[in-house]
Amino acid sequence: MQARKLTAELLGTALLVFIGAGVATVSFGFDMAESSPAAGILAVAFAFGFVMLILAYAIGPISGAHINPAVTIGFLLSRRISLADAAGYWIAQVIGAIIGAAVLLGVVSNTPNYSTKTVGLGADGYGASSMVHLGAGGAFLVEVVLTFVFVFVVLVVTRKAAWPQLGGVAIGLALGTVHLLGVALTGTSVNPARSIGPALFVGGEAISQLWLFILAPLVGGALAALVNRYFYPTDVEGPEITAREEPVVAD
Repeated sequence: MQARKLTAELLGTALLVFIGAGVATVSFGFDMAESSPAAGILAVAFAFGFVMLILAYAIGPISGAHINPAVTIGFLLSRRISLADAAGYWIAQVIGAIIGAAVLLGVVSNTPNYSTKTVGLGADGYGASSMVHLGAGGAFLVEVVLTFVFVFVVLVVTRKAAWPQLGGVAIGLALGTVHLLGVALTGTSVNPARSIGPALFVGGEAISQLWLFILAPLVGGALAALVNRYFYPTDVEGPEITAREEPVVAD
């Protein structure tokens, strides 16, 4: 069963990166959104939000569909997953993100004049790599806040007392919402694995700035767990399993 969970996390993260970072690459790397940056931001936000919504229902019953180390640390600090399982999830998520980025690179590199330096791969960034040239301090703060919002929503809607049927909708909407603000500022990470995958292939500044997009989301996820435990110190049994709770899978 554990192997099935890890495979689901790997696949889910790969798909999130391939589709989400893929739309970002097409919209901004290929200048498809040059005449309307706002349309590009909407496209990226919808892409991440919709794929997260879909995956919450598709693999949620298997692994809980964390597909994000920040979500996993939130579950860990909320005592809803063990440290050993969390470590396995983190490894699977990062490997999945690298695979998703590699497949995306394999697709876009077949276009004329493609270059990771000029077109990129949907990598996150600050300073000169930010659409508004946001500095490191502002980028760190916004990533903490946006990750906090997203992970807090995930933790709340996946409580045992929550309504399971609508959990995936809320999670997808939350991820899309934080992207509406974050895309222009940092590209929006809120997910260390999502940032690691593209950065490894883009290299250069994307690698040197990667520390921020690993650390800040983990801080945001940890804060979300603390606030969730403050608001909901106890949980009661709900009538059904939620999209991200521990599933029962027949062998």
